Amino acid sequence: MPKSKRDKKVSLTQTQKKGLELKQKLIEDIRECVDRYARIFIFSVHNMRNTHLKDIRQEWKHSRFFFGKNKVMSLALGRSAADEYRENLHKVCGCLKGQAGILFTNKHKEEVLKYFDNFRVSDYARAGIAATQTVILEEGPLPEFSHALEPQLRQLGLPTTLKRGVITLIKEHKVCDLGKELTPEQARILKLFSYEMAEFHVTIENMWSNDGTFTEIAARPEHITPTKVKVRPKKKESDD
Repeated sequence: MPKSKRDKKVSLTQTQKKGLELKQKLIEDIRECVDRYARIFIFSVHNMRNTHLKDIRQEWKHSRFFFGKNKVMSLALGRSAADEYRENLHKVCGCLKGQAGILFTNKHKEEVLKYFDNFRVSDYARAGIAATQTVILEEGPLPEFSHALEPQLRQLGLPTTLKRGVITLIKEHKVCDLGKELTPEQARILKLFSYEMAEFHVTIENMWSNDGTFTEIAARPEHITPTKVKVRPKKKESDD
């Protein structure tokens, strides 16, 4: 009987070796960037979306981003003054926590801050994050929805009924409260009503220069958003 391909054994030594090689390559790439670029900016990503980060990488082809490998990045730069690759790089490592990354660039501080202060993209909030607003749906007809969706909306907890074939909210409904964690149902409702509560953005927090200086960046201006909003049903377009 021929041996099944599923029975093929994979050497753990080989997989571990490949993983170590990838880490070593990443360490070499980071150190090469330290020597090549004038500055390192440490950044944090809020409401992470791969597509938006990809757009930034595309616009900053002249620079290099490293994100998502905090331990390896720290190893490359040096975790302490005794083993750091260049002077004061261990201070960069102290900032690499959570959704953090490093940008290698020859662009000046002012240009970097201006770009990232203005790069903000609205997106749908995901379940599990804290609501940034209290959202209320106003009473009334919902002509933008097909009548076939009415049972689904009721399952999500919306007080709906059909009136002359049009889904109607029979009373005002609070979707979520400011500061409370969104449930999957709440996130689904917000998306159905095309309400983008989340905002992808990147904050620049620290800067290292190739002369060895390490600088903390002052807190950036926050965008002001209302703490409570009412979402009105869309008006049905007239058939002209």
